[in-house]
Amino acid sequence: MQTIVLATQKGGSGKSTLAIGLALAAIRAGHNVRLIETDPQGTVSNWKRRRPYAAPIIEPIYAAREVEQRLQSLVHDGVTVTIVDTAGGETAATNSAIRYSDFCLIPTRPSIADIEATAATLRVIRAWHKPFAYVLNQTPIRAAARLAGAENALGDEAALDIADIVARPFIVMRNDHQDALSAGLAVCEHAPRGKSAEEMRALWQWVESRLGNAVTATDEPVVEEFVEIPAIIPKWAALPSFDTDSAHFLRAPARS
Repeated sequence: MQTIVLATQKGGSGKSTLAIGLALAAIRAGHNVRLIETDPQGTVSNWKRRRPYAAPIIEPIYAAREVEQRLQSLVHDGVTVTIVDTAGGETAATNSAIRYSDFCLIPTRPSIADIEATAATLRVIRAWHKPFAYVLNQTPIRAAARLAGAENALGDEAALDIADIVARPFIVMRNDHQDALSAGLAVCEHAPRGKSAEEMRALWQWVESRLGNAVTATDEPVVEEFVEIPAIIPKWAALPSFDTDSAHFLRAPARS
């Protein structure tokens, strides 16, 4: 099992949305995924309550001493990838998650203030000698100069090869992310043919390539095995979906 931790001291960087998106992308790639939430704000847990499917399992763990214990037990449960969504700021639970991680992602918006705010998180990651990468998140669609400046700032901060410390692709700020979150879905479910879903799948592939051969996925994606929870299916489920390729609404499937 490989453990991926999303951590940064600054709030509002989009850790929870990225954690959800990566979890579903990994599931669709054939992995048995568990999502651990150490953030008392509960964004991932609230998302799960809106979700019309039983998977993935979300485990809120707020005590630092329980993080290591749970990660060890998940290995025996057949989980291949665990993604940990952490709280903003410096907490004991975040430090513990980083300590037992295999790879750390530091989400940051492409502004100098946000990049500077990652310094405390980076110090903890380096103290435990963990591999890491920045994820430029919530990036404006037309911001080539700003992104180039952000890359340079990150390179100076980390003093490493930029190709190794900045994940690709950048995640562009689009409504699909928030619409999916509100619906209890990941962006790859909400708009599977959209640019945001494409970026999230590519980001997972980038992360997986950094994990090496230690992660073994099943031959078949397990997303088809999701069990629908009729009691919490929201009203939007009966609405027609929008095909981004044809720019037309599709007829909603009949529900029994």
